[in-house]
Amino acid sequence: MEASALWISHSSSIPTTIALLSSNTRWKWRFASNKNWPSIHSRRCFLVKNVASKKKPSPSIEQELDSASVASSIKFHAEFTPSFSPELFEFPKAYHATAQSVRDFLIINWNTTYDYYEKMNVKQAYYLSMEYLQGRALLNAVGNLELTGAYAEALQNLGHALEDVAGQEPDAALGNGGLGRLASCFLDSIATLNYPAWGYGLRYRYGLFKQLITEDGQEEVAEDWLEMGNPWEIVRNDISYPVKFYGEVIEGTEGKKEWVGGEDIVAVAYDVPIPGYKTKTTINLRLWSTKVAAEVFDLAAFNAGDHPKAYEAMKRLKQQYTLCSASLQDIIARFERRSGDSVDWEKFPEKVAVQMNDTHPTLCIPELIRVLVDVKGLSWIEAWNITKRTVVYTNHTVLPEALEKWSLSLLEELLPRHVEIIRMIDEELINTIIGEYGEEDLELLKEKLNEMRILDNIELPSAVIDSLVKSQESLVKNVIEEEEKEDEEGKEEEVKEEAESVEVIEATAEEKSDEPENEDEQAEEVEVVKAKDSPLTKVTSTFEPDPKQPKLVRMANLCVVGGHAVNGVAEIHTDIVKKEVFNEFYKLWPEKFQNKTNGVTPRRWIGFCNPELSKIISNWTGSKDWLINTEKLGELRKFADNEELQSEWREAKMIRKKKIVSFIKEKTGYVVSPDAMFDVQIKRIHEYKRQLMNILGIVYRYKKMKEMSAEERRERFVPRVCLFGGKAFATYVQAKRIVKFIADVGATINQDPDIGDLLKVVFVPDYNVSVAEVLIPGSELSQHISTAGMEASGTSNMKFAMNGCLIIGTLDGANVEIREEVGESNFFLFGAQAHEIAGLRTERAEGKFVADPRFEEVKAFVRSGAFGANSYEELMGSLEGNEGYGRADYFLVGKDFPSYIECQDRVDEAYRDQKNWTKMSILNTAGSSKFNSDRTIHQYARDIWSIEPVVLP
Repeated sequence: MEASALWISHSSSIPTTIALLSSNTRWKWRFASNKNWPSIHSRRCFLVKNVASKKKPSPSIEQELDSASVASSIKFHAEFTPSFSPELFEFPKAYHATAQSVRDFLIINWNTTYDYYEKMNVKQAYYLSMEYLQGRALLNAVGNLELTGAYAEALQNLGHALEDVAGQEPDAALGNGGLGRLASCFLDSIATLNYPAWGYGLRYRYGLFKQLITEDGQEEVAEDWLEMGNPWEIVRNDISYPVKFYGEVIEGTEGKKEWVGGEDIVAVAYDVPIPGYKTKTTINLRLWSTKVAAEVFDLAAFNAGDHPKAYEAMKRLKQQYTLCSASLQDIIARFERRSGDSVDWEKFPEKVAVQMNDTHPTLCIPELIRVLVDVKGLSWIEAWNITKRTVVYTNHTVLPEALEKWSLSLLEELLPRHVEIIRMIDEELINTIIGEYGEEDLELLKEKLNEMRILDNIELPSAVIDSLVKSQESLVKNVIEEEEKEDEEGKEEEVKEEAESVEVIEATAEEKSDEPENEDEQAEEVEVVKAKDSPLTKVTSTFEPDPKQPKLVRMANLCVVGGHAVNGVAEIHTDIVKKEVFNEFYKLWPEKFQNKTNGVTPRRWIGFCNPELSKIISNWTGSKDWLINTEKLGELRKFADNEELQSEWREAKMIRKKKIVSFIKEKTGYVVSPDAMFDVQIKRIHEYKRQLMNILGIVYRYKKMKEMSAEERRERFVPRVCLFGGKAFATYVQAKRIVKFIADVGATINQDPDIGDLLKVVFVPDYNVSVAEVLIPGSELSQHISTAGMEASGTSNMKFAMNGCLIIGTLDGANVEIREEVGESNFFLFGAQAHEIAGLRTERAEGKFVADPRFEEVKAFVRSGAFGANSYEELMGSLEGNEGYGRADYFLVGKDFPSYIECQDRVDEAYRDQKNWTKMSILNTAGSSKFNSDRTIHQYARDIWSIEPVVLP
């Protein structure tokens, strides 16, 4: 690559040179400037050079850049990429200038990565997710680039601390839960491991919402995270694709389908570079934004719907299709470009893997078929086979309500061509099921189709009805022939029959009054009987849809049918997927189903958010290699009893606890003691996650404290700070009641002078990734207490374990594997197991459940008015009764409550022995190596995507 230069005139007295150094494809920034802050009134010459050298490689970024060069880059962006007034260099401006400086390096590596992938034309994976919760990018980016020291020193010289500047960054609000946090961990690992893969998502203007905690509970306000712009994103105005809605399907010449009319929008690409750790590889997260304003984009949906629920459903479906359509058009364009003049569509699955993160991108399946058939001219069989070899599906839930089902009428209105394609896929599936189970036993076939069909409560295709009728006719014919054959063989019985005929005649005479009065009536009756028993009637009545039930499209079933692999995200979850959620599919295609236990990136979740612990781990394991080879964490086991390590470990934990104390005071006004145990439950508020059981346990603890003298309390209970965090969906009324109840309990306990620092309860508002990065490193006990069999995996449990936090939990999700890895004695286990849950619910429905007296006691205490005028009857009532909506304790809080509070007593006892507690903490970190997203991504790449690492030269 030859040297080149671009001169740009700017106003400055200082000539600043920014050189791009390249050895092969490795680029570097070089900054030259004096130490003076440039004047905005004089002239600057800006030189960009590309310098090639074949003699020796260029130095690494870390070698090339010192703090003075970094400071020069930051100052340059403060002046020439302005979003703020020039007079001051305060926090917001400092953050944006610093982020833009870091982005320069990322763009260089991003371009190099992209160019090399284009040149090599390797198979590439594409991760489609409706959510990406990355958290703040600045510290992660400089950490992965190994520039933390240079940036910290540069900012210090400019009057700011790196941590304070990083704190100005809002969390990117690209989702609302664990699905998005997992997806972001995966992108970090993909880049770090040099796998050729991209992420695709949506550029949400607003996040879920910003959560406020008031005396009324949770309040939601708009989360405008893009208010001051996003310095990490790069708009690609030259990369945009049309996305169509509504319209109609017409049939042209030779039977070719064409989707015409309707509403057309344009999806524009915004790219976010994702750097790997200690590698030049920088992959891409491409987010789609529409050019149509939200109020215009959704106007037709709003007018068509009679109520906000219909509007919201239409908007969500539009979002999902926009992601699928724009992403697939982009993927196909890249495949065609890399293929050159000879595009072989049969090779598409050899170059492309499309990973659907849960059911939200399910429309990828009919959309890929639509493009291949309607636009590229392939046959149905060709397109269907290519799609099945390209697409794969990760299931993230066993909750029936979370397995998406869309209204058929809504889909037909919005995406008429896709419904046609889905009907064809459904018919293919029906024929496969018939091929497996036959056409003779209609009841068995009905059972299988009800379980497996993509179209739920929708009539069978006419071709299938015809086939079944013919089969039943053939079956009837065979029966008649068999009966005739038996009649011939039974002629020897005729004599006996004649002897009995007298009795038959007499009986007939007695019943004659009940017979039709004439032959015509008799003939009519025979015809009615024949009609009722006809094969056509039998088939249509057996498979007739229920007019009282909605007609639905089951997206999860479409995912299983349309992809070549289906994976769960924890061993117990995958087992449930095989045995319960998709059991019929598993019996049909067992080779499709795999387990890929989730993981989290150790860079963000220990390395960068817990520097004190990271330093200790590096010192005791001999290097920082554990950040990319977490098996080395296991070396800590041999030092678990070492008093020096334990002392350092407790000191690091205390530093992080004190940060939590400051954070809580800033966010809530509450003052808590760092000497107390920090007991934390942070996750989305949902009944199955059982925050209600946690707060009832706290209420029981508080009640017992109040019944004791001050001396008895201190002797009986370990001081605790109980922290909650998480958002309840705005329409999830019961979850919002739980939030208010927690806040009310906290308000009472925290102001009780009898209790003091012995017990504090704090609901931390607006939980997000950045809040987690504060709370997790300082936590000592973490609660993962969902009803067994209902949590797919969980990833926060992995983050807590990595940071040496002990877990109290059920055998649910990844808890099962965490307990195996860290050791049973280092995990506080309680509660019913997954295989017991169905029986316990049946027992409850039959009225056989008898509540523990302690559970009745705590409910009565809540109702007594101890926490204000509210009796919380809706919450307490949900835990009572044997049946009914919102009743009967579906999530088994009452059943597990005794086991839970007894387990909490064991926690208190263990915490009193700080030496052993610290050992348990060390062993949790040592045993967490399996729960590294690098391991998970290696497994996806090898077993599902079939891609290999591509290391840049």
